[in-house]
Amino acid sequence: MSEETFLLPDLGEGLTDVEVVRWLVAEGDVVAVDQIVVEVETAKSVVDVPTPFAGRVATLHAAEGETVLTGRPLITVAAAESAPAPVAAPVQPDAADSPEAEAYREEEQAGSGNVLIGYGTTASTGSGRRRRPRSSGLPVAAPAAAAPAPDPAPDPVAVAAEESGGPRGVPQVVSPLVRKLAREKGVDLHELAAANGGGVITRAHVELASAEPAAPEVEPPATSPAAPSGDGERRIPLNGFRRAVSAALSRSRSEIPEATVWVDVDATPLVELRESARTATDPGPGLLAYLARFTVAALRQYPVLNSRLDTERQEIVEHDRVNLGLAVQSDRGLVVPAVLGADTMTTEQLDREIRALTARAREGKASAEELAAGTFTLNNYGGFRVDGSAAIINHPQVAILGFGRILDRPWVVDGEIVVRKITQMSFVFDHRVCDGGTASGFIRAVADAIEDPASAIPRL
Repeated sequence: MSEETFLLPDLGEGLTDVEVVRWLVAEGDVVAVDQIVVEVETAKSVVDVPTPFAGRVATLHAAEGETVLTGRPLITVAAAESAPAPVAAPVQPDAADSPEAEAYREEEQAGSGNVLIGYGTTASTGSGRRRRPRSSGLPVAAPAAAAPAPDPAPDPVAVAAEESGGPRGVPQVVSPLVRKLAREKGVDLHELAAANGGGVITRAHVELASAEPAAPEVEPPATSPAAPSGDGERRIPLNGFRRAVSAALSRSRSEIPEATVWVDVDATPLVELRESARTATDPGPGLLAYLARFTVAALRQYPVLNSRLDTERQEIVEHDRVNLGLAVQSDRGLVVPAVLGADTMTTEQLDREIRALTARAREGKASAEELAAGTFTLNNYGGFRVDGSAAIINHPQVAILGFGRILDRPWVVDGEIVVRKITQMSFVFDHRVCDGGTASGFIRAVADAIEDPASAIPRL
């Protein structure tokens, strides 16, 4: 009986490892081609992984909670005499030089994200994901030692796209020496391309990225308990998510000369407007939806803040639309998914999209596009019952706006001290793209709309 071992593929996000969240099969189970067999957690989301082989599960190469490196064994399947029918008919990569086989080879090598596992794609524009009903208590065997994976083959499709000026997020590396340097220093060119906004990656980019601490080749699982160090300390390994966050925040602080302005705002009129919109059957838009609407309107007035900085060409690149990033605290940590096309939405539409997006993000189901497409970030840290924050800009964006909690405070109105609902806004911006006048104009545009929403909303 022959066996086939499925190696963990590049899941299309340029990541080097994943954490096994839950096996949906056990050793001895019979599986079909394209059947979801495991849920894994990347640095961005939880992903269902199907198997390209049919037969009986011989070995699960990692236990739940363990980390698996890209290119290492994930599951071994023994071919059965009567294999189950495939869930979806795949393109067999070993077919005799067919166009489908050629497409398979190119897409698998390219790591384009169109190929999740080791078989070809169809012309369908859908995701093709199918979720197997969840169950618990499946036995999992102890992980077997993983054989070293050979160095990946050259990436012909990606190389062609890169050398011809591919889309944002696809590395544009003209020099093979830069590619070699990236491999030697362990720099992920896909991640570097996304951060660079699609510009050509040079030796300087790679050397700057490699200055950050590199992740070890093999590390303990993130869910393992803290290990005593013997000197009264405990050491907790960083999982892939925390490493990605650490690298992104470190890069932001090291590269962006940021400045901060803040203002206390009388949010009483906005709170009253929101309460007046409530009915017995419809709670109306939440406060965050109104704040998002005012933020988007201010970005129309100051589009330089809805941009990125192309340091290679020394240009400010303004975005055509506003993909409004929202800082969301999940069980995995802080993520910043974006409401795509927020500048085209009404307050009610923003409210629906914000609620749906934050729910997906907390469940680890936000899409790769939602997690990477943000052009400006809105942070409601008031939800943590704090008043202010010196936020870190979400690179490669150039600004972030935050709101503290709304409190009853004494406030002077028409010469008299009265109780009003006050919140503090803080705005952090990249001083390379604008000066204090622009930043102050932006934050005042938002503040003025909050203090007089009845007049502001009709103008939006």
